[in-house]
Formats: sequence, C-alpha cells, structure tokens
Amino acid sequence: MRKAWGTRIALAWLALVCVATLAAAWLPLADPQYQSLTDMLASPSAAHWFGADSLGRDVLSRTVHGLRVTWAVSLGSVAIGLSIGSLLGICAGYFRGSVERMVLTGTNIVLAFPPLVLIIAMVAYPGQPLLKVVLALGIVFIPSFARIARANTLRYAEQEFITAARAAGMSDGRLILRELLPNLVPALLAYSLLVLAVAAVAEAGLSFLGLGIPPPTPSLGTMMSAEQATVMLAPHAVFFPAGVLFLTIYALNRLGDALQRRIDGRGSAA
Repeated sequence: MRKAWGTRIALAWLALVCVATLAAAWLPLADPQYQSLTDMLASPSAAHWFGADSLGRDVLSRTVHGLRVTWAVSLGSVAIGLSIGSLLGICAGYFRGSVERMVLTGTNIVLAFPPLVLIIAMVAYPGQPLLKVVLALGIVFIPSFARIARANTLRYAEQEFITAARAAGMSDGRLILRELLPNLVPALLAYSLLVLAVAAVAEAGLSFLGLGIPPPTPSLGTMMSAEQATVMLAPHAVFFPAGVLFLTIYALNRLGDALQRRIDGRGSAA
C-alpha cells in the first residue's frame, strides 16, 4: 500500500510539473526576465512565492520556465537514444552474426569514450545550444538502449510464438513489428523513465558549468550557478529550483522502479 501511494504521489507531481510547464504562458506568473531593483534577494512572500534572485527576478516564474528546458532536453535526448538504440539492439539480437558484431563494436566504442568529454566537445562546437545538448546526450544514451533492446530481443527471439510466426512465413520486418516489438515496449519504457531522470541531471549539470542553455533563457542549472555567491544571503534562490529538480528526478525514478517491478512480476507469473 505504501508503495502504491508513493507511486501515485510521484505521478501526481509529474502531472503537476508537466501541466505547469506546458501552460506557463497562461499561468498568472511574473515575467521571468523582468528585473526589479527593489526586489533583489527578496524572501518568499505573497508577491513572490519562491522569493526573488539577485536581479529581482521572480524565482517561481523562472523555475517553471526553466523546467521547459529540462523537459525539452530530457525528452529530446531520450527520444534519440530510444529510437536509434532500440533499432540497433533489435537488429543485433534478431539477426545476430555480423550485424550483432558491428552493433556491439560500435556501442563499445561509444561506451569506451568518456561521456563527459564527448558531451563537452559536442556542446563546445558552434551551433544552436539546445540542439547541441540534445544531440550530445542522445548519442551518449544510444549504447545503453541498444544493450537493453538486444538483451530483451535475445530473450524473446527463441520463444514459441516467434518460432510459430516464422514457420507461418511471416517476413522478418513484419515479425519484428507485430510480434517482437510489443513485448519490448514495457522494458524500454521503464528504462526510458530512468534515463529521463539522468538526462535532467545532466542538463542541470551542464547548465551549472556554463555549457548548457545560455542566459537569459532560464534553466535550473543556470539559476543555481548564478546564485551560488548569494546562497548564504538568499538560500531560496538556490534551494527552491534545486528542490523542484530533486522532486522531479525522484518521481521519475519512482515511476521507473514501479513499472520495472510490474514487468518483473508479470514475467515471473508467466
């Protein structure tokens, strides 16, 4: 019962965050770029629920708008890793042979390269900041999704329903789409929730180091980095964005664990 309530609370928090992020332009929030010298480092109040930062900007408004960057980077990078990695993993697990060797060699090369160095190198290259961060993280996530997809493909490829479909003359493409892929979706979805949390942390870390989305666009990592010098005078400017990021990551991990337990329970029951 406690696990169920914890999962429901995590789901409710993610729903609240998603609605606030999508409807940020229509919510009664202050302009995230508006600066007020009279509100510099103002404490939380009825006018500023999360207080104000060192430039007098509303922390709540900047946090909500900063979550847009977090979701954009997380969803975009996971989509890239999931689509490309799953395709490679399924091909490696189903066709085996030289296809499997090439896929494993490629994933091992990417895994052997330090991910932080790879991300910094790609982010430092000239171009649109948001796109660079999404692509860099997406490439880093491809090997892990490929390994998950390959492992689960190997698990189902020799099952009786796959053998029966192959004996009935079903083509490889149709067999993968209609018989194999639906059985891989739950495991890939559970892993995607966990990788979403990793991507959110990575985006905040890159922004904190100045390698993410540059100002004046609000980002949770940039907000924490910009206010670290005033953390003793106005801790709310750092800890409120950090707290929202923590709760979001915890909720994603909680949902991912709950979905993985359900998948494992169905597998053991079968």
